[in-house]
Amino acid sequence: MLDLANRRAVRFDQVQILVLDEADRMLDMGFLPDIDDLIRRMPRERQTLLFSATMPPAIQTLSYQYMRSPERIEVDTALPPHTIAQRLYPVPLHLKTALLVALLQSEDVSSALVFTRTKQEADVVTRKLEEAQLAVAEMHGDFNQKERLRALELFREGKARVLVATNIAARGLDIDGISHVINYDVPDEADDYVHRVGRTARQEALGIAWSLVTPEDEPLVARIEHRLGRPVERARLEGFDYDVPSPDWARPSARTLLRNASRTQSSISRWKSITR
Repeated sequence: MLDLANRRAVRFDQVQILVLDEADRMLDMGFLPDIDDLIRRMPRERQTLLFSATMPPAIQTLSYQYMRSPERIEVDTALPPHTIAQRLYPVPLHLKTALLVALLQSEDVSSALVFTRTKQEADVVTRKLEEAQLAVAEMHGDFNQKERLRALELFREGKARVLVATNIAARGLDIDGISHVINYDVPDEADDYVHRVGRTARQEALGIAWSLVTPEDEPLVARIEHRLGRPVERARLEGFDYDVPSPDWARPSARTLLRNASRTQSSISRWKSITR
């Protein structure tokens, strides 16, 4: 839209209603300058509607810059469907990718959507899955629209059994028949976890959601379990070697260990107080 506006191929002077879908991501820092540019070209007298599965407080405050006397309508607090079997796989950081490959090779996975935190991690995970001879497609913020559509087409048609994506790239995905959602990285927000795992078990179908959890992720897991109102089952993959020694780059410093231990203990204490 911004490109069309800059080429004077579209006019906004008659706009009466502005709708921003996935508003929390559209107003995230990566998209904010372009969104702000577009909105400034709109008439001041208009109706503005924001839709989102999640609306963190900081983004909610930011959204008020574009609205006057807004009314918030919330349709219940979203939780994953009861038809999703959720499971956590604790694993050392340096074995995450190996465990992901082992899970995909050993389990009956017809189609899996794998979430990473960053574009760089998506690239690395995709390369490792390709090296393991798994049919994989990739999608993140650096991909243009043609490349994203191609990745989705491969995944929908079953030519790619695994789709690796970041949060932003996967927003709005509605693909039937995804058997597994795998959090390669535990999301920072509990709402994002709910949104991610909801990509499986569409229309009351059965689905499976796995999360690879490192010791550093435990505070994030505590927030997710608080949101769900219950602990999530923890599991180990039979036959996987969890005792492979850690390389030097993966060994945290003593200061990091102490900080993470403190965070984990604090999260456990909060969880106990909530469930008491």
